Amino acid sequence: MIVIVDTNIIFSTLLNSNSAVGYLLFNSDIFFEFYSCSYMRFEIDKHWEKIKKISKLSDEQLKISKQQVFAKLKFIEEAIIPESVWLKSEKTVRNIDPDDIAFVSLITFLKGTLWTGDKVLYKGLSESKFRKVINTQELLEKRERKSKKK
Repeated sequence: MIVIVDTNIIFSTLLNSNSAVGYLLFNSDIFFEFYSCSYMRFEIDKHWEKIKKISKLSDEQLKISKQQVFAKLKFIEEAIIPESVWLKSEKTVRNIDPDDIAFVSLITFLKGTLWTGDKVLYKGLSESKFRKVINTQELLEKRERKSKKK
């Protein structure tokens, strides 16, 4: 299953790699393929000082954590996504959060599912009949079902 990881999932993992989010990201390679857009790296860097302050990690510790988290993801350059996909995605997120257009475009492009902890985005996409969105609890349940089948 292709899972598109949005920025708040990475924030959560950097802040607490022992959380359910961290568990899923670090222990689900045989169940899910994790992708994100290159823009997400920019967002992490943009909020670096805030993440460092909240996490109480040193700059070096946080850099190591970031490397470990990013190693679990395959990054896709937004430029390879066709314009038609961007236009469709823009309509989808217009009234929810236009900042998430890259993630929604990537979902369509890779035929994946968005994993988000953003309650507004999750609710907005779900209410707009967008079926390719999942929260952490749902992903944990999906992983457990897949685990039992093995």
